[in-house]
Amino acid sequence: MIYTYKDKYTKELRVDCKECFGLCCVALYFSASEGFPTNKEAGKPCINLQSNFNCSVHKNLRNKGLKGCTAYDCFGAGQKVSQVTFSGHDWLKNPECANKMFETFLIMRQLHEMLWYLTEAFILQKDPHIKEKISSLIDNTKQLTLLDVDFLLTLDIAAHRTKVNVLLKNTSNLVRTKFHRKKNITSRSCNVTFPRSDYFGSDLRKTNLRGADLRGACLIAANIRGVDLSWADLIGADLRDADLSGANLTNSIFLTQAQINTAKGDSHTKLPIMIVRPTYWSK
Repeated sequence: MIYTYKDKYTKELRVDCKECFGLCCVALYFSASEGFPTNKEAGKPCINLQSNFNCSVHKNLRNKGLKGCTAYDCFGAGQKVSQVTFSGHDWLKNPECANKMFETFLIMRQLHEMLWYLTEAFILQKDPHIKEKISSLIDNTKQLTLLDVDFLLTLDIAAHRTKVNVLLKNTSNLVRTKFHRKKNITSRSCNVTFPRSDYFGSDLRKTNLRGADLRGACLIAANIRGVDLSWADLIGADLRDADLSGANLTNSIFLTQAQINTAKGDSHTKLPIMIVRPTYWSK
């Protein structure tokens, strides 16, 4: 199966709240430390969720201290579970299915996130053999998203993620090694990783992060203003309150909308084509 550039941005991996039964507002645990005013138990509806599954304060989320809501991205898992897995039967009218629906949503979200990364890896990967493996794993993952709910709930998601991570890491190394060779940088330097705590609140404006391995790096509240992050691997990096004003992330690897939603930026921040600039960023 051939995947084109356009496939990366399919509607399936985009959030469509109108087709969802407010699953992220119920299934998830809300933590005050993650951008919510108070803690909320998983499985308990948010007090702002209405009976039609709309949010009563959607236009004022950030003003009401609900930054976590504006940051969250389910990669389209919400509408998939609501309209496909459960065929449009919501948990309010069918309370006996509620717990299964919430648990399925958490699994589906992980599968859709993997599809996001795998599709980008397919585009970036130049090795035909590995490209074929990625294509096969994309097909396999898509088939998993269509499983019956009972099969989804028994899925070994950790094992599947391990297979995905192998190909993502391989692609990251290939892309960054190629970049460093073009820049006449030793291959050893392209595999440098940074301890998770190194960049917490750090001033990185004079740090060369082009082609850096920032997988899982803690960049909370870091000053990255004007920094070029071309070909830097940002998978799993924590960008909460990181200042990306004027930074260049056009060619950053494995960046997601959720990461950008938690960061700070402005009109001069350069983003990949598939990432939407948050409306609450400074001008």
